[in-house]
Amino acid sequence: MIAKQFGDTWIIRIQRGEEVVASIEKACRDNNIRLGVVSGIGAVNEATIGLYDVENKVYHSESYNGDMEIVNLAGNVSTMEGDIYLHLHVSLSDNSHELFGGHLNRAVVCATCEVFIQTIPGEIDRFKDDETGLNLMNF
Repeated sequence: MIAKQFGDTWIIRIQRGEEVVASIEKACRDNNIRLGVVSGIGAVNEATIGLYDVENKVYHSESYNGDMEIVNLAGNVSTMEGDIYLHLHVSLSDNSHELFGGHLNRAVVCATCEVFIQTIPGEIDRFKDDETGLNLMNF
């Protein structure tokens, strides 16, 4: 993973074989990014994505293998209990151009992945909401 800052934006190139979520988290730690907006594109050959079941308060995850384009990677950086917290969603397309997506748990880059993080001054921490079971932003 290679990262470079331009003004309030960090541009990250995640290399072949690297895991997307771990790489973004490392870039945030290494560069003290505590609040920001994430967007990206690229190609992966392994991915695990989830859908949250609000009624039962659990994520249902599914893993995919094979060449896939990241049609869109979107999310944000915040903190929870003072540590980096990523909330990322992804849309993926397979070789038949079928599109699927959800909460990004993990993905391994097969070609490249280009991520932009626009930083925002400040910090927003999260808390565990008992009603939904989700980690919500605490303003």
